Amino acid sequence: MVATLKELGPDIWIADGPIITAAAGFHYSTRMAVIRLSNGSLFLWSPTQISDALRTEIDALGDVAYLIPPNSLHHVFLGDWQRAYPNAKVYAPPGLAQKRRDIRFDGNLDGAMDSDWVDNIDLAVIRGNLITTEIVFFHRQSRTVLFTDLIQHFHPGWFKGWRAFVARLDLMVAAEPSVPRKFRAAFTDRSAARASIRQVLEWPAEKVLMAHGDPVTENGQAFIRSAFRWLTAA
Repeated sequence: MVATLKELGPDIWIADGPIITAAAGFHYSTRMAVIRLSNGSLFLWSPTQISDALRTEIDALGDVAYLIPPNSLHHVFLGDWQRAYPNAKVYAPPGLAQKRRDIRFDGNLDGAMDSDWVDNIDLAVIRGNLITTEIVFFHRQSRTVLFTDLIQHFHPGWFKGWRAFVARLDLMVAAEPSVPRKFRAAFTDRSAARASIRQVLEWPAEKVLMAHGDPVTENGQAFIRSAFRWLTAA
């Protein structure tokens, strides 16, 4: 059997899921991360489509304790995971509890951290954006920062027709991973966003994981600083 999970660093694995269709017919790749906490339980970030093969590999790593949607846009498969792991805690980023009333949420991702993962994972709430409030995480053991939609990088040719033109304008297919222009424009409270990113830049990051783009495996802090220079230098 071909492995579904790929090791990214100590106690962190990633799995790529199916391509999904979002608004206006734009196709997006999907990716999740599995983090093993110091107590042996598992923290699942942005769960993608569930499968028997993926479950088998995850169950071999430990008990699933947390299902974490990192913003109000990444929730499509969350109900399936909650049905598969009914004892796992689910935390809601701002705006998601109102959108998914079919999901049982055990708490909010409002800056507070669960005691089970406070020694392994830090988080920053990126406030002030009209599209979504993204929660950015930092896994200390692997020195990995986890972004969802705020940094994206699709390969040339991913989008076709007029969508390719829009994607170029939006910096989704820029020469390097970038904050899309629609997210930049949606920051109505730049002071709040700037403070949040400065918190992220305090983390000693080596790697950066994105839901939509290849992982950055070295010089992560410098990469994040460059990606958000348009905001922090303002």
